[in-house]
Amino acid sequence: MLERVKASLTSLAPAEQRVGKLVLADPRAFATLPITELALRSHVSKPTVVRFCRSMGYDGLSDFKLKLAGSVSEGVPFVHRSVDVDDKTNDVMVKVIDNTVAAFLKYRNDASSAAIEKATDALAATYNAGKRIEFFGVGNSGIVAQDAQHKFFRLGVTSIAYSDGHMQVMSASLLGPGDCVVVISNSGRTRDLMDSCEIAKKNGATTIVITATGSPLAAAGQIHLAADHPEGYDRYSPMVSRLMHLMIIDIVATCLALRIGAKLQPLLQEMKNNLRNKRYT
Repeated sequence: MLERVKASLTSLAPAEQRVGKLVLADPRAFATLPITELALRSHVSKPTVVRFCRSMGYDGLSDFKLKLAGSVSEGVPFVHRSVDVDDKTNDVMVKVIDNTVAAFLKYRNDASSAAIEKATDALAATYNAGKRIEFFGVGNSGIVAQDAQHKFFRLGVTSIAYSDGHMQVMSASLLGPGDCVVVISNSGRTRDLMDSCEIAKKNGATTIVITATGSPLAAAGQIHLAADHPEGYDRYSPMVSRLMHLMIIDIVATCLALRIGAKLQPLLQEMKNNLRNKRYT
C-alpha cells in the first residue's frame, strides 16, 4: 500500500502530494490521528485529505486509514528494537510494545492451526477420560505453567503445574496412557524438562511441547506448538517469550472451552457467584 502511494505521488495535485508524503513519513501516525491533525501536519484543508484518499482508490479517510492500519500491521517483520541506556520512558514504552506486537504478528502468520487442533484433541480426550493434565516449566516458563493451570481450572479441568525439576521428573514417572503433559520452554534445552518429557512419553502419556522450532524439546514432544522468539539476554531486553507462551495457552484453553460446550456455562456462573460472595461490600 505504501509503495502504491509512493508511485502515485507525481500524478497528484501539489496539496495532495503533501498528504501522501505525510503517509510515507509516518504511516502509523496517519492511521490513528484525526483529520484535523492530519490536515494541520500536511498544511492542507480537511477536504484535501479526503480527496487524497479517494485519489488512492478508497471510499474516504476512514476506509483509507482502516486499510493502512491493516497494511502496516501485516507488514511488521520481527526486528528487535534494542532498548538503549539513554532511552527516555516514552522510547522504552514504544520499543517494548513494538517488540511484543511484532513478535505476536509473526506468530500469527507462522502458527500451525493443525498443531493447535491436535493439542486440543489430546487435551479434550484426557479431560473426557478423567485422566491427568499437567504443566511443566522452569523459570519464566514455570510462571506460564502456573497460569495455564489457573486457566484450565476455571474450565473445570483438573490440572497440576510444577516448576521444580525434581517434582517434574517424579510426576512424569507416575503418568500413564490417557494422561497429558504440556511442557513449556523458550530454549527447549533444559535437562529436567527434557527428561520429564521423555519419561512421560515412555510411560504412554501424550506430550505437548511449547518451544522453539529445532530445539531438543521440540523433537522429544509428540505435539509441537512452535513458539519461535529469539529472546535477548541483556539487562534491557523485554521478556516477550513469556507473553507468547501465555497467548498460546490462551488459544488452546479457548479451543478446549469450545469443545466442552454449553455444560461449561453453569460451572463458570457458579464460580463467579461464589467469588462475588467473598468480596467486601
